[in-house]
Amino acid sequence: MGKLIHSMIRVLEEARSVSFYREAFGLSVAQRLEFDSFTLVYLSNPETAFELELTINKGRTEPYALGDGYGHLAVSVDDVDAEHARFAAAGLNPGKLVSFERDGALFAKFFFVSDPDGYKIEVLQRHGRFL
Repeated sequence: MGKLIHSMIRVLEEARSVSFYREAFGLSVAQRLEFDSFTLVYLSNPETAFELELTINKGRTEPYALGDGYGHLAVSVDDVDAEHARFAAAGLNPGKLVSFERDGALFAKFFFVSDPDGYKIEVLQRHGRFL
């Protein structure tokens, strides 16, 4: 059986992206690998073994076109209201806080934020299937 270990996104500026993911989600650099034409940066935190891989292609100056196939990454938190307030105070520009119901019960409470390259990240209250 397969085990999910990381997701990769291409970013334009390494320092800007590392700073965003540190501030927003407490991710730090687990490993940084330099190659001739690109750099790989693996970000993680103690919450999970799953990592986010940033690929920085050297010499790239134009933002990446995210296209219509990309959806979002998702992160669960203990207190989505507190995180929303923290993101706002840190100038991370979170979207509005949304409560989503199904069959008359709370299914999800969340907000979205975009990283510096425009990737959407859903921040969900730990609840139900989003533990």
